[in-house]
Amino acid sequence: MNILVIGPSWVGDMMMSHSLYQTLKQQYPNCEIDVMAPNWCKPLLERMPEVRQAITMPIGHGAFALGERYRLGKSLRHQYDMAIVLPNSLKSAFIPFFARIPIRRGWKGESRYFFLTDLRSNKKDYPMMVQRYIALGFEKGQIPNAADLPCPVPYLQIDAVAQQHTLKKFEKQTALFAQRPIIGFCPGAEFGPAKRWPHYHYAKLAEMLIEQGYAIRLFGSAKDEAVGEDIHHALPDTLRPYCVNLAGQTSLNEAVDLIADCVAVVSNDSGLMHIAAAVQRPLVALYGPTSPTYTPPLSDKAVIIRLIEGGLMKVRKSKDSDQGYHQSLIDIQPNMVFEKLIGLLAKA
Repeated sequence: MNILVIGPSWVGDMMMSHSLYQTLKQQYPNCEIDVMAPNWCKPLLERMPEVRQAITMPIGHGAFALGERYRLGKSLRHQYDMAIVLPNSLKSAFIPFFARIPIRRGWKGESRYFFLTDLRSNKKDYPMMVQRYIALGFEKGQIPNAADLPCPVPYLQIDAVAQQHTLKKFEKQTALFAQRPIIGFCPGAEFGPAKRWPHYHYAKLAEMLIEQGYAIRLFGSAKDEAVGEDIHHALPDTLRPYCVNLAGQTSLNEAVDLIADCVAVVSNDSGLMHIAAAVQRPLVALYGPTSPTYTPPLSDKAVIIRLIEGGLMKVRKSKDSDQGYHQSLIDIQPNMVFEKLIGLLAKA
């Protein structure tokens, strides 16, 4: 059986989708899985052994582009027995429909009844995003309830030789680290400062860790470079050599290799948090308005800190501080994170 998965467009969601691919291999042992996703996803999919190939989705996130979706679907005809559509949008179901794939499976969403042959409507029975992905790996009528649903943990393969090449590339930036063990910080978040732990808390934590003999790598995309610089400049002059800002300087592949090289990671709820969990790094995950019930780090080496109750809060901007930070994240003090992190390191 050949299966086409229409994948998600975000790093964290892509990482959680790995649990589905593992489930598909368990349910259909001889299946071959191809995943259609944005080109930036390829480094992650290439590290998932269950995936045969990544097919580039050439259409930008949010673009309708019906004609291009038709042409792409037509080019995939007679290649697949089943398609699984992970995004909830109507347009995400077009390509498998145009490809005439016999079984087209997905959750109910955006009036796409006509386009899916195996439509699931009980999404709310599965409170976690990863559970919703995994449930699509089962035949209808054979899906365990949420409490009994097996959850394979996402993981990424690390090639030791490739990792050494990555470490060699960035050795000048970390030359002053000497033999200090390295802690990774992931201070960015997709939707801005309301989902970020304050930069001054990260800086204080970095100061505490450097004084204990650690060094700090800051990770993120180009748009996180500024917050990385805020953290770096908030450190005392004498400690700055032991903190390097790599935000915007690494490819996704290089970030995976470098995160895997850290002894532990501290992260906001972000895609890099899910990568840190997937490479089995001891992890302190910091949550505010987002929900650890819905999208937790899937690792037994992770500790979550969240000081408020309730589910996902749809906060895009916050007026709780001049910098836009949310009060629930401001209230997480550096000493709380330090204690949890040291506890994880002691266990490791």
